[in-house]
Amino acid sequence: MSGQQVYFEDLGEISYKSAWDYQEELLSRNVQAKKDGTLTSNHLLFLEHPLVYTIGKSGHEENILISDQDRIAKGIEYYKANRGGDITFHGPGQLVGYPILDLEKFYTDIGKYLRNLEEVVIDTMAVYGLKGERSKGETGVWIDPGVPGLERKICAMGVRCSRWITMHGFAFNVNTDLSYFDYIIPCGIRNKKVTSLALELGHCLPFNEVKSTLKKSFEKIFEISYQ
Repeated sequence: MSGQQVYFEDLGEISYKSAWDYQEELLSRNVQAKKDGTLTSNHLLFLEHPLVYTIGKSGHEENILISDQDRIAKGIEYYKANRGGDITFHGPGQLVGYPILDLEKFYTDIGKYLRNLEEVVIDTMAVYGLKGERSKGETGVWIDPGVPGLERKICAMGVRCSRWITMHGFAFNVNTDLSYFDYIIPCGIRNKKVTSLALELGHCLPFNEVKSTLKKSFEKIFEISYQ
């Protein structure tokens, strides 16, 4: 089904824990609405996190290459999240999107949902003259996938779904300081690099402009309108 209304919120810079708690609140509210037979609501949250590493349910802690002592000294938080995927980094200059959607109003297909999230980022990248692509067997958006030594990930994804209500989402490197990825094996994938819009284009981008572009791409790909 298309034509759904989505409540959009730009939360600015917010701690990982605060954003996680807010997502859980929206998800719980929607799950309860389903139990009560009342209407659910769809949400899209945009935000940036302060320095933090998060690892998903299927993640492996050996993919963290920095000691707790050094991590704390660098001011980087760490959370074990209830999402899919392995270890990733969030920080300033990275556009994080958390859709809280009732997929029963769209389609009950997690694979299709993830492909559409990827398509939103691919569509956004095209506006800046970059070709974003999928990598076979892996989630997220890449540049030059399948080209040994050149493949690099620009957007990581990991989601949770409960009673077809989604949470967590994507982390799109815009002006991100990529040096923090040196202390982890991103998404548990060895020998592949990470990149950002700024690195690919050779200059930082107006962050609000990228947010606006991606917001429009989400509206188009998911065929929604904003409240």
